[in-house]
Amino acid sequence: MRRLSLIDRYLARSIAVPLLGTLILAAMLLVLDKMLRLFDFVVMAGGPVSVVWRMLANLLPEYLALGIPIGLLLGILLAFRKLALSSELDSMRGVGLGYTRLLRVPYIFAVVLMLLNIAIVGYIEPYSRYRYEGLRFDLRSGALGASVKVGEFNRLGKRITLRVDRSENDGTQLHGIFVALDDKSGTSVTATAEHGRFLSTDDPDTILFRLEKGRLVQDSPKFATPRTLAFDSYDLPFDLPSVDTFRGRGKEHEELTLHELVQVGYGDGGEPRQRRQAQANLHFRLVEVVMMLMLPLLAIALAVPPKRSSSSLGIFVGIVMVVAYHKINQWGQQAAGRGDLDPVVAMWVPFAIFVALIFWMYHVIAHRPGGQPIAALERAFAQVGRSLRRLLPAASRA
Repeated sequence: MRRLSLIDRYLARSIAVPLLGTLILAAMLLVLDKMLRLFDFVVMAGGPVSVVWRMLANLLPEYLALGIPIGLLLGILLAFRKLALSSELDSMRGVGLGYTRLLRVPYIFAVVLMLLNIAIVGYIEPYSRYRYEGLRFDLRSGALGASVKVGEFNRLGKRITLRVDRSENDGTQLHGIFVALDDKSGTSVTATAEHGRFLSTDDPDTILFRLEKGRLVQDSPKFATPRTLAFDSYDLPFDLPSVDTFRGRGKEHEELTLHELVQVGYGDGGEPRQRRQAQANLHFRLVEVVMMLMLPLLAIALAVPPKRSSSSLGIFVGIVMVVAYHKINQWGQQAAGRGDLDPVVAMWVPFAIFVALIFWMYHVIAHRPGGQPIAALERAFAQVGRSLRRLLPAASRA
């Protein structure tokens, strides 16, 4: 028993390192790719740079939901591949530890990560997605200060025109300011200033624009001539432009939790189209999560290369299979949402086919002596490799 527990701990360490590394690497790549586009979006909208980090934080649950299955697959696959290449796997099997016994630790990882993924895709991601869309809406509407663009004439409401040459500290410090304001009585104020900043007031609908070191021209039908004023500091109050409120959560089915999807998809009432889309999204989330229970079998089936070979083809095939299955599920969700297929058929038939394929691959590696589930691919790639090696010297001599 002690010997087996030591093996379990050894397997756990071997799996944990590549699993965590894959998760971190996948999250970093996805975040970096999205970060560049978010910076472009926020800069074009004129919003504060700090909002980018808030938007990325709300995207992390979605990225984790995508990265956890890949991380689980690669963690187990790389761990068992290392054992196979170092002949430790043969030693373990030689003392009576079969693949079924060795799957104990991988399935502990699979169950824990599956429960975590259920919490993410079922309850955390819907709220974070809604907050992300809310931030995008606020940027477009100007609720985050995105209506003030540097180097352009900005219309704040119907009666205010503002232009700034430069902004600092996420738009809290403005430089090179021109502002024109007129009210319903016909009074207009035009001012230029070297510096300025916005200040809040007790009235949430009114804001102060504090100008420093500038000149001001005030005109009104009541004045014989316009009034001019040079100032070191001048507070210019004006009403905030009206901003539309963001919609409530639940307009998009991706923003509904699992319980809410069940209520919309299988509850009484509701439009048929909404019910179809809710059912399709519900089954999409379920098959994506349940498939994680098959990943340990797939990883072991692809981890062991042929004898006297260090081929890494299994890693490539594993990633391709998981990504292809995800894309098939996305297509099935869209087809079911349109009404072309029944949601159960669109989601669970590919699942059953994929499960049958994985069980066959595991049966070959575990119960057939010398069995290799991707032996044909290994032979084909080996032949291609030999052909390339023959062609390269010939090309170099020519």
